Amino acid sequence: MNVTAQRRTVGRAGGGGKAIRGGKAKARNGATNGTNDGNGAGPVPTGGIAPNGTAAKEKPPLKTHESFESDSSDQVSSSDEEERWKDSKLSSDVPSEYWHIQKLVKYMKAGNQTATIVALCCLKDHDLTTQMNQRAIQDCGGLEVLVNLLESNDMKCRLGALSVLSEISSNLDIRRAIVDLGGIPLLVQILSEPGRDLKIMGAETIANVAKVRLARKLVRKCNGIPRLVDLLDVNMNCLRSQRDQLSEEEREMLDMARAGARALWSLSESRHNKELMCKSGIVPLMGRLLKSVHIDVVVPTMGTIQQCASQANYQLAITTEGMIFDIVSHLTSDNLDLKRQCSSAIFKCASDKTASDMVRESGGLEPLVGIARDKTVRDNKQLLAAATGAIWKCAASEANVKKLDQLKTVQVLVQLLNDENEEVLTNVVGAISECVKYQNNREILRQCGGIPLLVNLLNMTHAPLLENIARTLKECASDAESMTLMEDLDAIRLIWSLLKNSNPKVQAFAAWALCPCIENAKDSGELVRSFVGALELVVGLLKSRDNFVLSAVCAAIATIARDRENLSVLSDHKVIRMLADLVYTTDDLLREHLAAAIASCAPYATNTQELGRLKTVTPIVGYMVSNNPRVHRTTAMALQKLSEDPQNCITMHQSGVVPFLLETVGSKDRELQEASAGCLQNIRKLALRAEELELCGE
Repeated sequence: MNVTAQRRTVGRAGGGGKAIRGGKAKARNGATNGTNDGNGAGPVPTGGIAPNGTAAKEKPPLKTHESFESDSSDQVSSSDEEERWKDSKLSSDVPSEYWHIQKLVKYMKAGNQTATIVALCCLKDHDLTTQMNQRAIQDCGGLEVLVNLLESNDMKCRLGALSVLSEISSNLDIRRAIVDLGGIPLLVQILSEPGRDLKIMGAETIANVAKVRLARKLVRKCNGIPRLVDLLDVNMNCLRSQRDQLSEEEREMLDMARAGARALWSLSESRHNKELMCKSGIVPLMGRLLKSVHIDVVVPTMGTIQQCASQANYQLAITTEGMIFDIVSHLTSDNLDLKRQCSSAIFKCASDKTASDMVRESGGLEPLVGIARDKTVRDNKQLLAAATGAIWKCAASEANVKKLDQLKTVQVLVQLLNDENEEVLTNVVGAISECVKYQNNREILRQCGGIPLLVNLLNMTHAPLLENIARTLKECASDAESMTLMEDLDAIRLIWSLLKNSNPKVQAFAAWALCPCIENAKDSGELVRSFVGALELVVGLLKSRDNFVLSAVCAAIATIARDRENLSVLSDHKVIRMLADLVYTTDDLLREHLAAAIASCAPYATNTQELGRLKTVTPIVGYMVSNNPRVHRTTAMALQKLSEDPQNCITMHQSGVVPFLLETVGSKDRELQEASAGCLQNIRKLALRAEELELCGE
């Protein structure tokens, strides 16, 4: 009986063309039809045998597609996906195994059931993970035959073809060829078959092929994700018992869960797939698999979790399902890949205070610091980056910082400031920036020699790293001894130079860092003027369209303008006009610091009158309706300075500022009280003078 599936034309989903499975087809890197098998057998048949026993007609060559349709939301694929084998001519010393594999493929093409099964079995005896053997199958059209066999009515043929495809699909070109040949719908269909062994091999093959973008989309379009999620439904007895204690049926169930988890891990590269996986009920199933004693099940499950943890809905689900405790338990595993996945998941989830508290309560901080301290993992940059990133996010909690202090975390992190990996450095400095918010850690950082290392890193170009360095030095500047050391190291000039960076976040954090540096420097006025073009650079940033940058720059200007000579230079650079252009903002952070900048700049020369002429008074009065008390404070300070001009007092009174000032004058904030009272006093003085003039006129 002939069992080779009938050749037919299959539309390439999403590809815009058609692919022919079977017949004379070329794989993506080109197939060599008619290659000699090395034993004088002559050209290999290309047409095969149709089900009725007649010779099948040759099919037109397979159309290949250089561009793959993919989800617009998919992240960039790994380097493994982007690199392709370079075509190379077969050398004269090709091993005999190459020709033997091609001969086996020829027997599979013959269409005889027994010959096909025997050929598949013999093919499995070869090492199909090597490039040469994979190419041998590809060059003589073996992929088309294997994909065709997925439609065979014979279970053994299908299983044999799957076992071969699951191994050779580790190669990128072969993955893409399987997609071109329409293999994805067939693999998804196999997931609905009753045979567990077929499901296992089908899921294993999808796990490899789904590393191609188009394949991930096709699996979703073919409704493969819910079927794969169903494979994860295994009872706890299978997960908690050692493999040798399980029955054959239970072992198969366990293998299905492992294969399904591997496939979903690959598919989770796509945002759309993550959303569908969540709707399919994957979260509680992953929570159950995490409790397994089988490391080969836990690793792909954890890989899927850390991929999905980038989305807010998964972060919430991971916390509410209590997965954090299980994730932490695996941090002590001997499997480095598993430790990396767990650390990465914590890194993504611990921004939430509840999750970070759960990490501490379940004893997760100790193994994380242990990974950072362990010198044997220094070469494993991915693990080191994940662990330090998790420490960074956990350190946002004061309770966690106290625990980290007991573990001498700052000392450990300082030792990593000499690392050459930018991602590791970014996370290390980020963790330090959270710890040094407390005075004891600022002292430890200085005593451990961390400040010179941080200042030296200001010469780097990696934007996220520069952001974190600026945040750290901002905190250090509030410590007198650290500030002295920073001045000696010329750190303020280097921070100021970050304002030229093209990244808005770097500009903003640099400006925030300058505020305490200027405020606490020994001779801040002279220091600022010693930097050529520094004030012009700051004023120029008021043209930015980023509110966060504008807020930081206004805060810096408010600090710089406390020195009269610096204020004179700022005024010469038209700072008043540029501040006036921003007054109609609705952003509370910008309102707070813009009002502070106006309060600092208004007292010089005719700046107060200029601000009134530019119609800034009424919009600033409008800031008093904000619910933010910090906005009230700086707004009252600005209004007090502006009220020194009689015309501005009239405008304020007409704008209805008095009721607001009468309310804020009773505030518990002393600065707000004084500024409100001062503004009311100026308005009242003007009113009294007006009454006196009116009486004199009568």
